Amino acid sequence: MKITINGLVKVGTALAGVVLAATLLVIAVPARAGTDDFDAAGTYKAKCFACHGAKAEKKFDATIADADLEQAVLKGKKPEKPPNMPAFEERGITADQAKALITYMKSIK
Repeated sequence: MKITINGLVKVGTALAGVVLAATLLVIAVPARAGTDDFDAAGTYKAKCFACHGAKAEKKFDATIADADLEQAVLKGKKPEKPPNMPAFEERGITADQAKALITYMKSIK
């Protein structure tokens, strides 16, 4: 088996590329997004806007206790008639993120 400098350089470059790609992947994809980087406005527009409106003017009572609103976001709610509020805890929303959404909704109302 003949090892050349050129061959070693190619192997080293390929290995460095793999290590760099793996490092960037680990840095770019956190295990779970925390509340610090949670985009309440973006989440509202993506998941809540259709039912609650641009200014949270539909089906949202800001006078209800925050703890009860948080439970509605996490566990869902079935009113007397549809549409039902889905349970967003099942879709990855945490309690802290639910609080951030409620705070955002109150701020735009």
